Amino acid sequence: MDSVALAKQIADGDRFQDLTRPTKALAQDRLFRIWRKPDPVLLKVYGTLGRARRETHALEALAGTEGVVVRLGGDINAEVAWSLFADPGEWSLAQLPENSRLGLSAGRILRAVHDSDPGALSNLSRGIDGDWVALDVVSTMRRLNRYRGRIGLDADLYEAARAVSAPYATEPRGSHTNPSPENFAVNEYGDVTLTTWQWATLAPPEWDLSKAVWLASIHAGPVVAEALQEGYGVFVGDEQLARWTVYHCAMRLVHEAEQRMFDGSDSFEDTVDQLQRAVERAS
Repeated sequence: MDSVALAKQIADGDRFQDLTRPTKALAQDRLFRIWRKPDPVLLKVYGTLGRARRETHALEALAGTEGVVVRLGGDINAEVAWSLFADPGEWSLAQLPENSRLGLSAGRILRAVHDSDPGALSNLSRGIDGDWVALDVVSTMRRLNRYRGRIGLDADLYEAARAVSAPYATEPRGSHTNPSPENFAVNEYGDVTLTTWQWATLAPPEWDLSKAVWLASIHAGPVVAEALQEGYGVFVGDEQLARWTVYHCAMRLVHEAEQRMFDGSDSFEDTVDQLQRAVERAS
């Protein structure tokens, strides 16, 4: 059964809408809103069984945590794995820029996740620690070198990025790993909910916080990035934020280069520009 047929079956006569954003992922998750009474719900159809299991386990471990999306049920052992969620809202931080109140809420949610018991998430994987980050920075830069010509990364910038020290990382905590503005949903009452947990694992809290601040500054504005840190209760130092951003940019460029090999597109200019600015700040 394909995703649309499954959505039609679960909707059972109710109207449904495909919310899936186009991506280059080979095994893409699909998202539908079902206009069920009295309240709409979201249906997620997973591209892989691993994502379904990881997200379900993370949400079970984080049940009751402030601002974490609520899973209502589903079947992750079916031929096509799926979950139903309480609808977190039709907007995101990226669609409501420069709203400090929403930024504060996002920061508090991220802190609540990091303050949760990491033991409940410990069987997701061995997790990510400071030693892993230091090794992966080196590995990521080596992989990035393979695609320099393809992505328009000149040799001087590459060498400058490679020379940036690995960022500081504390002990792993339960982490989202991709707290982008698009993953902070907002409803009509201004409530913020963190969604999309299929990449959750144990990781240094600096991973989430630095990535949230970096992406918020780009897609939601500096006011939101500042408020997010205030809500979290920690402000990332400029040098450490720059080091983490170099790492995040390098990972994104490698991922984009590998994905875009399948469709022939090669517009990497924005991420390369962000890498350039991060390298300058880190220096």
